[in-house]
Amino acid sequence: MPLPDAAAVASQIAAFEAELAQSKTSRDASAVRDRYLGRKNSVVASWMQMIAAAPADQKRAIGRFANELKQAIEERWTRYLETSTQIDRPAGAVDVTLPGRLPLLGHRHPLTIIRDQLEEIFTRMAFTVVEGPEAEDEWHCFDALNMPEEHPARDMQDTLYLASPLPGDSASDHRTLLRTHTSSMQIRYMQAHTPPVRIVVPGRVYRRDDLDLTHSPAFAQIEGLAVGEGLSLSDLKGTLLEFARQMFAPTLRLRFRPSFFPYTEPSAEIDLSCRQCEGAGCAMCKKTGWIELGGCGMVHPAVFEAVGYDPERYTGFAWGIGIERIAILRYQVEDIRLFYENDLRFLEQFPY
Repeated sequence: MPLPDAAAVASQIAAFEAELAQSKTSRDASAVRDRYLGRKNSVVASWMQMIAAAPADQKRAIGRFANELKQAIEERWTRYLETSTQIDRPAGAVDVTLPGRLPLLGHRHPLTIIRDQLEEIFTRMAFTVVEGPEAEDEWHCFDALNMPEEHPARDMQDTLYLASPLPGDSASDHRTLLRTHTSSMQIRYMQAHTPPVRIVVPGRVYRRDDLDLTHSPAFAQIEGLAVGEGLSLSDLKGTLLEFARQMFAPTLRLRFRPSFFPYTEPSAEIDLSCRQCEGAGCAMCKKTGWIELGGCGMVHPAVFEAVGYDPERYTGFAWGIGIERIAILRYQVEDIRLFYENDLRFLEQFPY
């Protein structure tokens, strides 16, 4: 019996690869594999059976040949399974042997994340979250908030009016508009509730603004109102300082700058110490060390009179902050338009 050699191994491997390449289905390929590696009557099995009948001086060589052939064919079979593109299954069937793929999951918008965090912070301070209509009337949006008819905020340049009183309506009928601030909900809530009052009002507001880096004709605010006996400006500052430290950083500082709002007296602008430079001055804070956040103040007695509260007995404080403004500061975003362009490359950076 001639002894097998390396050329014989190569010849058998070439024959196996040629037959495998001609297979048209996975069943054909499996049949080729069985002819070479099957336990009975296969090429490798036949060589294994020859070992018993071979002369003693040939057993080792035949066994080495059979093992090398088996190993080489198994390697090529494994490679075939990894690279084969043949699909021998019904259309639409699932190949359960493939590794799983994680589905793409949506998540909350960054402005929704900020709004939820704001609500969590203020509800921990015992404020109640309420919402109001976006289509409002002039009395709730302006008159009751101590803004007379000639006030600049009531000019058509700022306010989006929906309808005017119809011919024949009385002078007391008010035009309908898209609310310019969530402060109108202060009036509605105080009309329906007696003190003490502690509410926050998140919601969308509308103004005649051009869309640019820092302005939008539609944006979101969160309004706060607290009414009771003995409330002071120090209560307002303490509330806002605690909010700012929970939202941004525990070492944040806050200051009030005198300002004017018709519905609060005294009134103030809210400034936060710059997180980027820790108040030293940088490009973000325009070298001032402070960043403007919103407006606040003590509720004007005229507002209490409009809703039937006794201004001699009750005091209150209020504030209004843009939710986009908080998001810009929290996430260091430079362009407000990014929140509305639905660019997944931007939105997917906020997975929580």
